[in-house]
Amino acid sequence: MSRPELRLSSGVFRANIEAVRTRLGPSALMLVLKDDAYGHGLSWAVETAQHAGVEWFGSYDIASGVAIRRLAGGAARIFAWVTSPDAEIDDALLQEIDLGVGTVDYLRRVIARAEALGTPARVHLKIDTGLHRNGILPEDWEAAVAEARRAERAGSIELVGVWSHIAEASDAEDDEAQEVFVDAVRAVAATGATPAFLHLTASAASWWRPELRGTLSRIGAFCYGIRSAEGPELEGIRPAASLVAPVTDVSDDGVTIGIGSFDGLPSTLVGSVVGTPVGGRILEAIGHTSCLVQGWEGAQVGDEVALFGTGDRGETSATTLAERIDTVGEEILTRLTPRVRRVVVD
Repeated sequence: MSRPELRLSSGVFRANIEAVRTRLGPSALMLVLKDDAYGHGLSWAVETAQHAGVEWFGSYDIASGVAIRRLAGGAARIFAWVTSPDAEIDDALLQEIDLGVGTVDYLRRVIARAEALGTPARVHLKIDTGLHRNGILPEDWEAAVAEARRAERAGSIELVGVWSHIAEASDAEDDEAQEVFVDAVRAVAATGATPAFLHLTASAASWWRPELRGTLSRIGAFCYGIRSAEGPELEGIRPAASLVAPVTDVSDDGVTIGIGSFDGLPSTLVGSVVGTPVGGRILEAIGHTSCLVQGWEGAQVGDEVALFGTGDRGETSATTLAERIDTVGEEILTRLTPRVRRVVVD
């Protein structure tokens, strides 16, 4: 190994997916793939998830949704929720990607593009449940639903879902958000059939608050084995990726490894525990292209040091590293540059 590697375990990923599905049932799993599958690699994540039986994928943006469609084929359901320009809406319609719609203006543009192409759009209307992160305000909801229903009767859209984000800041706030969401679903049901796909919760709320789950749950980080910052360990969930770098030099000062801040490793992680052949050691310095690790007896060039992973060599998880610098585990993974080679180990 001459370069750092992010080693991906397909077996762990599949086991995590199964653990999540078991926990969520009967709510269906939507596997979120944003940021190149949280830095793990889109192609690997889609292929492995399909082998595990995943049918729904969350892409965030339409461009990623199109890439998922190429990888997953026509049977997969793909949901893209960022508000997008008309050219991307056209791509979504042609590739049969479900669209999350959180403003009346976006709804109208989706309708217009569907009419122009003669291709119905599958729409999930988003209600603002108080987070103010996109979403139609409750006072505007009935009018937006009426507009969507008119377009549905005209054959321009299919209203297949109602969805939202919640803050996950406190149980009380999430309970209030659920009340708004349930009221929004009732308002839609009063105008016609209740959409099949109701989704309010992402990873943490889906895991810990079963009463908040709808028929679909959007899960990203937990499927990859990334727990919430400051959150407890998750039963049946392990990191699917380990970051490993080779020893390039051994001296009286310590052991040098071939990874640095130019590879995306935050320089503020000095003092963290990393894994070595003899157990945990301190990460003493982070340079541009290399790091200095506390030495150990018998260290040799070519030995491997794990920056994060399963803990087998004494290393911590990506989230534990992230907590040292007040961020989340997925940021540690998504910062890694292309020089860090992605290698599937099983």
